[in-house]
Amino acid sequence: MAEKDSVLLAPSVMERLSLSGRVCLLTGAASGIGRAIAHALADAGGSVALVDKDPAAADVVAQEIAERNPGAPTLVIEADVTEAQDMERAVSRTVEEFGELSVGINNAGIAQWSDAMEMSEEDLRRMFDVNVYGVFYGAVAQARQMAAKGYGKIINTASISGYIANRPQSQSHYNAAKSAVLGFTRSLAVEWVDRGIRVNSISPGYTRTALVDHFLGTPPGAEALPSWLDRTPMRKLADPTDLQGAVVFLASAASDFITGSDIVIDGGYLAA
Repeated sequence: MAEKDSVLLAPSVMERLSLSGRVCLLTGAASGIGRAIAHALADAGGSVALVDKDPAAADVVAQEIAERNPGAPTLVIEADVTEAQDMERAVSRTVEEFGELSVGINNAGIAQWSDAMEMSEEDLRRMFDVNVYGVFYGAVAQARQMAAKGYGKIINTASISGYIANRPQSQSHYNAAKSAVLGFTRSLAVEWVDRGIRVNSISPGYTRTALVDHFLGTPPGAEALPSWLDRTPMRKLADPTDLQGAVVFLASAASDFITGSDIVIDGGYLAA
């Protein structure tokens, strides 16, 4: 019997990149990077549960998706990622509405500049509550559902700050939290590999969201920008749309043999 030729027998790569029939849950969906990811998931054919603390803002994103992709299934869920029960409820609500969960994207996060010697205990705890515990609670809730069917994709939003100590700003708590996200991603990928769950992350560089644009209009932001651009070989900040392709790829069947990996999207910052 002739050996099977996987190249000829496999569905086309464009078919494998499609998210048609996939149910995606996205945290931090109401603004910034999350908003861009939500649109990308819908563009690629996925059903999207938009999870955010601000349901009114998430509703706006759902309306945008409906205008751009009429008929694209969306669901808005109000939840706080720092509460494990909220994430379990968000997953349950998604499954009730769409019948399953194929992709979980733990994107919700906060950022702050603070000198370590002046940082309050409250700021430190809040950073880890959202950026570390929030990712963990989301991933565990998603994995419990995915394990039952033996397949799923989990994508965490990390950062180049998980690899470096940023300059000129002081943000040790943020950097440490994003390092933890990278560590969780690798560890959960290995722990859950036999359950058919693939766990990966993306690490954006400096990205021009509305929040960053506002910050760049302040004196500290204006002072920091030249340093950021000088250290970035492409000499510009990322646009949120620059992150969309990596997320769709990791959410799709085209990346089924990838787990425990991080895709850096930084205009060459870490390479320089």
